[in-house]
Amino acid sequence: MTPNAPDGTPGSASTTEVAGEPEPIVRLQGLRKSFGNVHALRGLDMELPPGPVGLLGPNGAGKTTLIGLLLGLLEPTEGTAIVAGLQPTNRSARIEISKRVGYMPESDCLLPGMTAVEIVSALAKLTGLSRQDAITRSHEVLDYVELDEARYRTLDGYSTGMKQRLKLAQALVHDPEFLLLDEPTNGLDPAGRRHMLSLVEDLGRNQNKNVLLCSHLLPDVERTCDNVVVLVKGQAILQGSIAELTAAESRRLRVGTEGNASRLLTALEAASYDVSTDESGALIITLPQSVEDADEICGIAAREQVDLSSIDPVRSTLEEVFLKAVDDSEKKTETASV
Repeated sequence: MTPNAPDGTPGSASTTEVAGEPEPIVRLQGLRKSFGNVHALRGLDMELPPGPVGLLGPNGAGKTTLIGLLLGLLEPTEGTAIVAGLQPTNRSARIEISKRVGYMPESDCLLPGMTAVEIVSALAKLTGLSRQDAITRSHEVLDYVELDEARYRTLDGYSTGMKQRLKLAQALVHDPEFLLLDEPTNGLDPAGRRHMLSLVEDLGRNQNKNVLLCSHLLPDVERTCDNVVVLVKGQAILQGSIAELTAAESRRLRVGTEGNASRLLTALEAASYDVSTDESGALIITLPQSVEDADEICGIAAREQVDLSSIDPVRSTLEEVFLKAVDDSEKKTETASV
């Protein structure tokens, strides 16, 4: 259950709507950021919809710079960013952004020698909560991230997983409208990673929080987010709904057999089909342009006396979509430089 807001209402994202349509939680227009001759962001124009969004990109893509700009920690070289209806370059707006945005940094931001309650309540007061509200909220969010029994222990005895959940708690304590999570599963073992992802998924999917999840682990984003943005060399090369980007392709089929899969594979390759196998042993078949449907595959299977158990269209993984987008971007860059 999501911890309650200071006024006692359930913690949830508040989304402004115009004419029945939800306002983007982030809007970028011509956003550029340069550090001398290094161009970290190259004119970003995009809108992030409400809900959980994944931010992907290789090292040096500009993800960390974008986070700094959204928080008002950096000034853009050119262009504008609007975050939760506010412009981070405005001094007074930055104070309000600290109340509306919760930030879980990748690096360690916790003060040694303090207890979890002391750290979270201190940060809660910095966002404007009263002392009593800060303490109440601290206990609620520590319960939520399942650090209830460790709340009075100093950080010296905390594991990496506990520290990561504590960083999430401090990002949640003031019930922000927008959560910015930078590599929340960084350094976690498999059990800790599953626990963190279940919390992130609950916040974005069940508690209706607006989340920007920055991660280099594509399965984490695929599990927890509805939309994705891919940055490469400071430009957004791909963005949209994960469901749409990974939609099943009509020309790729997963074919299950009742044995003799190798015989069918050989026969299909002889007929100029592109065929491979997946981890389950099913055949992944790409239909040639001259073939409209699976009838010919069924005919080849019947001729080879191979019984088929299933024929299903293949969905792309987010990793496949990501790698293709990066590859296409690199090819365009190479072509433009020739």
